[in-house]
Amino acid sequence: MGYVFEHQVRFHETDGAGVVYFANELAICHVAYEASLEAAGLDVGAFFRAEVLAYPIVHTSMDYRRPLRCGDRVTIHLTPTRLDDSSFEIQYQLKLEDKAVAQAMTRHVCIEVASRRRSSLPTEMEQWLARWGDNSPQSGEGQ
Repeated sequence: MGYVFEHQVRFHETDGAGVVYFANELAICHVAYEASLEAAGLDVGAFFRAEVLAYPIVHTSMDYRRPLRCGDRVTIHLTPTRLDDSSFEIQYQLKLEDKAVAQAMTRHVCIEVASRRRSSLPTEMEQWLARWGDNSPQSGEGQ
């Protein structure tokens, strides 16, 4: 699968029952997304300042299979897919010791910030899609 990211669950990500609060699992996926952009050579600061182009999430879903707890080291397998000239989807597989704990998806649309209209994906995003959209085994280290 495309990009592999490791994350150690922190106490602040858990709820009163001691498991990761449901929305925080999606936030962990987003951290993996940011890491994949950086690993592909994109300037993450400029990317998220979104002065010209932005990539808002227009749809998301997440299925939970097993709880994650403080101290767990979860591995996130991220695979992006181009949908059309202005949008892409990212599939996330979260695993704990090779067991599936969750699966998520985010769908993004490239827009021009000034007009808020769709825009074709720029070269840097096409390169990111090409790099992580295949099955090359590359990885990154997380928090």
